[in-house]
Amino acid sequence: MDTKEQILAAARAAFDRDGPEGLSMRDIAKEVGITPMAIYRHYENKQALIDALVLDALAEWSGIVAAVPPQAPLDWLSAIGEAHLDFALKTPRRYEAAFLTHTTKARRYPDDFLAGQSPAGALQLRLIAELIATGVLKAASPVEMLVTNAALSQGLITLYRAGRMAGSEAEFRDLYLRATARSIQSFMTERLQ
Repeated sequence: MDTKEQILAAARAAFDRDGPEGLSMRDIAKEVGITPMAIYRHYENKQALIDALVLDALAEWSGIVAAVPPQAPLDWLSAIGEAHLDFALKTPRRYEAAFLTHTTKARRYPDDFLAGQSPAGALQLRLIAELIATGVLKAASPVEMLVTNAALSQGLITLYRAGRMAGSEAEFRDLYLRATARSIQSFMTERLQ
């Protein structure tokens, strides 16, 4: 592992442990065994390191989505939604890096998704378009459908993580699955509802 990768690994461990507040360039340099100034040869500043952490977490999320087994489009969308919930609950700091950390490197709706810069988003858009083409979903903007479902999913997860949702994790999981299913159902054609 080269020095830049070692720095990123140390930063990932610090972020996983303490969130963005735990990122100290000095501490990361010490962990890697380099001088504090040497870290800047690899990452221009702390924001550049945060950007790298975000991109790393997004790549992890894309890998998780790619591993969801292909299935009928509606089931596949639901499985991706459940994988999103698992990612948030099992690796909360990685989820935070991918979806909640401020960076100019994050993917932005709708342009980056339409440009195919999000492998996970591209797959979901393809599935939604297929469901529209086959008459399962109403003829509407696939991007707006994706944004609506993503906003609901991320909003529920954010509320849960902030302690704003009563009940156990199992109860939250059930609520999340019901709510995201209803969101998708709201886009279904009349004949299928």
